Amino acid sequence: MTGRRPTRSSFLRGPRGRARATRTGALSAGALVACASLAVGCGVVPGTTGGSGDDSITVMTWAPQDTGATNKPGMPAFARAYARWINDQGGLDGRKLNVLTCNDHNDSVTAAKCARRAVKENVVAVVGSYSQHADSFLPVLEGAGIPYLGGYGLTNTEFTSPLSYPVNGGQPALLAGLGSALADSCGPVTLVRPDTIAGDQLPTLLDSGLTSGGHGRAHDQRAAEDATEYDGQSGQALERTTTDPAEPGCVVPVLGDRTGTFMDSFRRAREDHPEVRTATVLGSVDQTTVNASGGASGPYEGAYVTGWYPAVSDPAWDGMKKVIAKEAFGDNTVDAADAGVQTTWIAYTVLKGVVEALGDGEVSAHTVTGALDDGLKVGTGGLTPPLQWEFQGELASVGFPRLVNTEVTLQVVRQGRLVSAREGALDTTRTLRNTDVT
Repeated sequence: MTGRRPTRSSFLRGPRGRARATRTGALSAGALVACASLAVGCGVVPGTTGGSGDDSITVMTWAPQDTGATNKPGMPAFARAYARWINDQGGLDGRKLNVLTCNDHNDSVTAAKCARRAVKENVVAVVGSYSQHADSFLPVLEGAGIPYLGGYGLTNTEFTSPLSYPVNGGQPALLAGLGSALADSCGPVTLVRPDTIAGDQLPTLLDSGLTSGGHGRAHDQRAAEDATEYDGQSGQALERTTTDPAEPGCVVPVLGDRTGTFMDSFRRAREDHPEVRTATVLGSVDQTTVNASGGASGPYEGAYVTGWYPAVSDPAWDGMKKVIAKEAFGDNTVDAADAGVQTTWIAYTVLKGVVEALGDGEVSAHTVTGALDDGLKVGTGGLTPPLQWEFQGELASVGFPRLVNTEVTLQVVRQGRLVSAREGALDTTRTLRNTDVT
């Protein structure tokens, strides 16, 4: 919904040398009212529902919850916590923030229903969300002119839609960066990935990094995204990666929440095979996953893991951690180390920057999109490069016109802890330029 602010209210440098800046909005008391659930698993916090005509800004955050596949309940939960926190600070540049949430159930039909709900509620943007069904929800948002700000980057469509404003490089950057890191250190590589439309896009991306480093393409091994065990897939992956004892191979499971299930099966199967390394991407593994699998004695020890952002120990995350401590204390779904929660924080940071740039002007889907399309550059406190979306980005020629943040971080599991494997970030632009996504 739209809103006009009635009155005007009155760093540290990260490893890449980016300045971190903060702005202080007006301090005013805001009533925080918990709302009843809406249709399609949606809720709103705080204040009134969207479209009511009050001076507030309404957005939506969605993600799958309570499904048999990958779930990201921390993203909508953090969005609600952020709304409580920002409204305690006086709102977004003096305007109350209303957050609608929706559960897309990992289902294309429900994802489209979430988008239609966003249209009905006249939201300013869909912010910091996760869904693998972009082909279902983006056309609905595009028809209503609603920007998709800071999606998780699961599908290539998020990097082609003119109304998508991704804050990270999504799966393309993660896998291209991982392939580059593995090219010099692995023999045969097997990618174990979901047998889904989104999963079909992953092999080409990993191969772009491998081949740029002079390595052969990975074996593409499909697996059910909601399986309860992966004994057969583990055995196949090990057979393919242990064909040459002189060149230990690498197994790369990218199965979201089911990566841990795969590693349970893999731990048992590897006892009968020569040693191999494992590698994956954040979102499929985090520190909690490493701990649960045995830490230093587990199957992830020595594994490379690519992520979009600095390690969670970086001081750049202190602002997000304060919000979690104040507004989500005791909520186990909101984990500061979760890439979905981190993406949601960055997306709302961008939204805050856009609203501040609009000043006393109208805040609507149209004006937010206009500001972003007119070249507004937004800082994220050193967590990403300054973000600016152009009509045709650097990677438009290879099918990623909206991909503006090509940086990934490389981490490694060392003595059971995820630590930085190299200083600074790896720019995957060059690798992605050679990617064939057609």
